Amino acid sequence: MAFNINKKGKYMILDKVDSPQDLKELSIKELNTLAEEIRELIIKKVNVTGGHMGPNLGVIEATIALYYVFNPPKDKVVFDVSHQCYTHKILTGRKEGFLNPDKYWEYTGYTAPEESIYDLFKVGHTSTSVSLALGAAKARDIKGEKDNVIALIGDGSLSGGEALEGLNNAACINSNFIVIINDNDMSIAENHGGLYKNLKLLRETNGKAECNIFKSLGFDYLYVNDGNNIYKLIEAFTIVKNIKHPVVVHINTVKGKGLLPAEHNKEAFHFIMPGTLDINEEKQDFVIDETYNTVTNDFIWEKVNSDSSVVVVNAATPGVFGFTKDVRMKFGTSYTDVGIAEEHAAAFSSGMAKMGAKPIWMVLSSFIQRTYDQLSQDICLNNSPVTILVYWGGISDADATHLCVFDIPLISNIPNMVYLAPANKEEYLAVLNWSVNQKKYPTAIRVPSDPLVSTGVPDKTNYSILNKYKLIYKGEKIALIGLGNFFNLAVNVKEEIKNKLNIDATLINPVFITGLDEELLENLKKDHDIVITLEDGVIEGGFGEKIARFYGCSDMKVLNFGAKKEFTDRINIDELYKRYHLTKELITDDIAKCLNLNCPSK
Repeated sequence: MAFNINKKGKYMILDKVDSPQDLKELSIKELNTLAEEIRELIIKKVNVTGGHMGPNLGVIEATIALYYVFNPPKDKVVFDVSHQCYTHKILTGRKEGFLNPDKYWEYTGYTAPEESIYDLFKVGHTSTSVSLALGAAKARDIKGEKDNVIALIGDGSLSGGEALEGLNNAACINSNFIVIINDNDMSIAENHGGLYKNLKLLRETNGKAECNIFKSLGFDYLYVNDGNNIYKLIEAFTIVKNIKHPVVVHINTVKGKGLLPAEHNKEAFHFIMPGTLDINEEKQDFVIDETYNTVTNDFIWEKVNSDSSVVVVNAATPGVFGFTKDVRMKFGTSYTDVGIAEEHAAAFSSGMAKMGAKPIWMVLSSFIQRTYDQLSQDICLNNSPVTILVYWGGISDADATHLCVFDIPLISNIPNMVYLAPANKEEYLAVLNWSVNQKKYPTAIRVPSDPLVSTGVPDKTNYSILNKYKLIYKGEKIALIGLGNFFNLAVNVKEEIKNKLNIDATLINPVFITGLDEELLENLKKDHDIVITLEDGVIEGGFGEKIARFYGCSDMKVLNFGAKKEFTDRINIDELYKRYHLTKELITDDIAKCLNLNCPSK
């Protein structure tokens, strides 16, 4: 794709803008030029780094108009999810992170207070802006201050329960509170839910329909049909500036504005991988490798065709699981997208399971954090045999807002729950098949990380016998228990121990996260001095600590390896593995030190 970059990389208007205050000196024509310059920058950078393309392109004009009218940081702006904050960052002193390729990775893709005083909150999960902004407004009122507080939230985020709770409460505040609804008629994929019928009606009637969800709650209301028109947006924002009561400004925008592929295929361009725009579609002649997504979806498709009670449930992130539009259409009524509403997805699945259906709820590890009460009360207390597929669980170089290392402590300590961590394709298919067909337990499965590992041998294990670990190899002195993604690490450590310490270690694949194989663990006391646990998640409250507690009053030494309890932010995964001693060399060194053995260096 060709980019219309100005001569010598200079930008006529952006070069003059270092803060929101600089916008107030510009004409409407110059503001429009600025929007196109920013659009060019975002497209260019995101194509190199990957990131949220569509959401950011859609709110360029709105962000410019917002900062032209209001006075941040005195006026407070809270972004929902904040995956549409790139223009905000460019206008608030961080444009070098978009102009200079050497600094492309300097700033996170989300709002971050450590970067700028213009960022009020560190945000990456959805439906939170209204609640956060309302709290800021309440604090302002208590302190007797007079600034504006604005929450910017997309229509997709409105389906989240917290957004509705926030709006319900915000409508009652008797002071300045502005909610900008960025309505592009899209979530990540298409929107789902009854409230979107009302948004559609409001768009079709230019905001004049008598049936108005925001007015019914008690908000004043203003509609802008062309939400990518800077002049119209400035007019609207000027009207509501310094308003003394809660108001909704409903703007109709285009997701992916200005990039034709993003406008035409909004779902695919919500988030893109590096180099997406460089791909020549006519030359995409390749074979898709088998992944855990393809294995899962093929398995579920077979189940759906043989059992009409099987239903897939997802909360607005279908692309993560390979449920593209054509796949969703193929599944028909056997697929349900509940919108951005993980709490509802959990309880909805419980209701189906209790009444004899077989729901398979697919959810990201980072997002299942929002559902603890529903997991505990709605699913496990009722012992509903839901199948939960937890994706992306493990240590990664993700932003602090999207870490996936906390699911093991969160899920595995709830009574009645069976949480499983298969280590390969055959095990995964076996536990998935068992979970869907059994009716006794709520079951979560930590979907293994790609690349896919296959033994080529079907797994015949009877998983109805709970908490029975797999003794893969019986050795001596050292027992390695490698959970899920880290079973192969345990295999490598076993080889390293043999080479460095001349000890033939025992190798165990536990599969079960939620319980202990007490018989096996007790037998290890006879001829082992130390037990090593390896888990791809935080140690505190996790799997390994259960093993350590079992051996607490015995002579058995236990070393737990996994992640520290911390929020990491875009740290290279190899650096994290070194920090946590998750390499075969460092683990072997730690074992040698614990046993007072000499470990030869390389």
